[in-house]
Amino acid sequence: MKEFIRVLKFAFFSVSAGLIEMGTFALLNEFTHFPYWPCYLIALCLSVLWNFTLNRKFTFQSAANVPVAMAKVAAYYAVFTPLSTLLGSCLTDGLGWNEYLVTIVNMLLNFSTEFLYQRFFVFGKSLDSAKQK
Repeated sequence: MKEFIRVLKFAFFSVSAGLIEMGTFALLNEFTHFPYWPCYLIALCLSVLWNFTLNRKFTFQSAANVPVAMAKVAAYYAVFTPLSTLLGSCLTDGLGWNEYLVTIVNMLLNFSTEFLYQRFFVFGKSLDSAKQK
C-alpha cells in the first residue's frame, strides 16, 4: 500500500510538472519562431526542477544530500534529454508529426522511466529518511 501511495504522489506531481511543461511549450511554440527543440528543452528544464523538488520532499521523503541527488537526476537527463530531443526533432521536423503529440509521447516516456530511476537509484537508500510530522 505504501508503494501504491508513492506512485500516486509521483503521478500527481508529474501531472503538475506536465502542466508546467506543456504550458511553457505551448507559449514558446505559439509565440516564438523557435523550432521544436528549444521550446521542448526550456519547458523540460522548468518541469524537471519543479518535479524534483516536490518528489524529493513529498513522494520519496528523502533527507539525502540534495546536490548528490540532483547530480544523479542530471545524469538521467544527460541521457534522456538528447535522446528525446532528437526523437522529437526527427518526428516533428522530419516526419511532420504534431508537436503536441510528440511532446506528450516524450512526457509519458519520461514519467515511466524517471519514476523507476528516482525510486531505485536516486532515493532508493534514503527513502522515507525525512519523515513528515
